[in-house]
Formats: sequence, structure tokens, C-alpha cells
Amino acid sequence: MLVAAAVCPCPPLLVPQVAAGAAPELDTARAACADALGVLAAARPDLLVVVGPAEQSGRGVHAEGTRGSFRGFGVDVDVRLGADGGVGVDVRRGADHGEDEPRPLPTSLAVAAWLLERTGWSDAPIEGLGVGEPLEPERCIQTGRGIAGRAERVALLVMGDASACRTLKAPGYLDERAAPFDAEVARALGAADVAALRALDAELAYELKASGRAPWQVLAGAAEGAGLGGSLLYENAPYGVGYVVAAWS
Repeated sequence: MLVAAAVCPCPPLLVPQVAAGAAPELDTARAACADALGVLAAARPDLLVVVGPAEQSGRGVHAEGTRGSFRGFGVDVDVRLGADGGVGVDVRRGADHGEDEPRPLPTSLAVAAWLLERTGWSDAPIEGLGVGEPLEPERCIQTGRGIAGRAERVALLVMGDASACRTLKAPGYLDERAAPFDAEVARALGAADVAALRALDAELAYELKASGRAPWQVLAGAAEGAGLGGSLLYENAPYGVGYVVAAWS
């Protein structure tokens, strides 16, 4: 059963070495993420599942101990998802993805691993799940239900960004629908409004480049019947991309 959840954005810029001179611009977001992870620790879960958007190669399960890197962003920073728990199983193919060289973490889960390392997480076993943008809402809901049934006390760390179309310089340029979409997402995440998250328009989210849609709907499935309350800890769009931090308990 889901007992707590933290929702965080997943830009590599959260890692100060990646952001370089611009790092202070996201200090408030980093602090909010740390507060959200504190809520997870306080819930004393038996299992923490980290869910985030992933490209094709990064989709599926990533076991505890899986490594990730920010070398592709020009910095010598490596991370690991929790302790060294061995090789993950690729649920898309139903087989180990190679005992000697498991798949690296997708960027969203690498950011999550960095956040967890930064806060010294050691409270429960961890597992990662990369989900694809095209995953249908009902499949997301079903996935979340399955995660909630994995242990008596399950916590979720849900990674994902809101729209990338808030300003003219945003990755997706300016779209007048972006601000209302992000406002509703922030409201729903802050209020732990499961029904509103379930109802998010997948096509609109795709058009607005909102990478968090599928992970948020996984959260909605996991939270069904859990009776959790929510708190909005941060909401802003410093680079024209919506970043939201929330905690559920």
C-alpha cells in the first residue's frame, strides 16, 4: 500500500556541476526536493520505487545498485540508485540485460539517484522504473496499482517536468495552453487529487512536452484508496519549463 510519495522535477540542471554558474538559480527547488524526500523517510517504507520518464532504451525496471552518469552533459559525475543490489531485469524483454553491463539509468532516474545520495537515503530497498511518454493513461494507472501492492508500506519518488512551453525561449517555444496546464498539474499534485491526475489529457501533455504526465498517472494508480494528503512545496518555470515539487503522506 502506498504510504508516501514525493514528486520532483528531473532536469539535469538540478545537479550543480551540470548547472555550473547557474546552479544558485535552482537552490530553492533543490531544497524543496530535499524536504519532499524527508517526507518519504519519515514514512518508514518497506520499499521505495523511483518512477521517471525514459527513452526507449531506459524503459522498464532498474534494480538497486544500477549506475547512471552525467558525463553526457560534460561533467564527471556518476551516481548509483541506492546500494549495490545487482543486475536489473528488463521487464520489456523479460530477461537480464547482461550480467556484466546492466543498462544505465535514464536521465530522470539519474537525477533521482543524485537527490537520494544528497539526502543520504538508506531507509529502504530501492527500485527504479523508466516509463515512456506514449504509455496510455490506463496502463499507467494499472502500473501504479501493481507498485502499490508490492509491499505493506510502499513509497514513490516520482520524477517529471510539467510543460516546456512557458516562454518564447522555452524548449517548446511559447504555448498559451502551457500556463493553465501547469497550474492544474500543480494544484492536483499539491492536493493529492488522484482523480485530476487520472484525467490529465495525454495528447495535450505530449504537445506541451510535459514529461511528467505518465509518471504522475502511475502515482495516481498507486494512490487509489490510500487516502493521502498532499502539500505543494515548489512551483516555478525558471527556464520556461514547469517544475513542481510536492509531498504526499
